[in-house]
Amino acid sequence: MGALTTALIAIAGVILGWITIEMACKPCLEKGREAIDQNLNPDYDPDEQHNIRTPLNPNPPQESDSSNPIKIV
Repeated sequence: MGALTTALIAIAGVILGWITIEMACKPCLEKGREAIDQNLNPDYDPDEQHNIRTPLNPNPPQESDSSNPIKIV
């Protein structure tokens, strides 16, 4: 009877440990699982997700007006 009790306690401990890890590391595990799913999907094209033609510098500096002189100190 002692071996059965020990086995049940060990199984319960493993299950509770697994649940704890899933809850504590949920964001990291979700990102990893999503990456694995995308990698295993033969129809996944990473270029569809991102627009390749977006500019490298989305906020270019504004050109200064000639009415605002530059002060040199």
